[in-house]
Amino acid sequence: MPVHTYTNWNSRPSDQEEQIEPFRKYFFICEGANTETFYFKRLIDLKKQLGIHPLIDVRLWEKTEEDRNLSFVRNLVDFAEKQKQDPGNDFDTERDKMVIVFDGDIFEEKVQGYDELIESIEEKDIAAVTNPGFELFLILHIDGSFEKYIKGHETEFLRTDEKGRYSHAYHILHELTGKNAKKNPKIGELADNVSVAISQEKMINQDIRQLKGKVSSNIGKIIEEIINEKPDI
Repeated sequence: MPVHTYTNWNSRPSDQEEQIEPFRKYFFICEGANTETFYFKRLIDLKKQLGIHPLIDVRLWEKTEEDRNLSFVRNLVDFAEKQKQDPGNDFDTERDKMVIVFDGDIFEEKVQGYDELIESIEEKDIAAVTNPGFELFLILHIDGSFEKYIKGHETEFLRTDEKGRYSHAYHILHELTGKNAKKNPKIGELADNVSVAISQEKMINQDIRQLKGKVSSNIGKIIEEIINEKPDI
């Protein structure tokens, strides 16, 4: 069983009276094993408060066992494709959408073929990319963070440290929250402020096709589109 599905579909007692199938399901699958999982689980729990249509379901596919640390995006895309074909995962290829969440930082210097990768994902699925990494999107959940920490500091986010890591966003997030985003599940509670992140993300580059050399994220944009989707049934 390579994935575990996290959802709150029909989990509330009032829903047990009548089991209704969702019109569309959004499956999030993430390159990172911890931080993103903490966040999207919380976001799923907030589905009703966010005003996501009752017939839209949001699920997280968590990689398990030997696949838990599967990263590098091409491997993740292949893995996601296999999961779609598994009838036990309840993926409707006609209606449902896969959202593949990954960091753009590896494409800054090391890895080629980014444009082709995005094109191949977006033929059927949705690419959710942050540059340098997911911590940048989390920083956007804190009111005023764009003006104070990002604006005018873009080059710092896209500079590697002595170990070759893009660690600036991680350190800023730790400074703002006091939490280790990679280990503390409470970092997921930032999802409570997703409306702030959606708003502030519009101040940075959201065009993932023009990502290189730019502090970027389109995750808030994708979440906003899910919130605004009204099934035509």
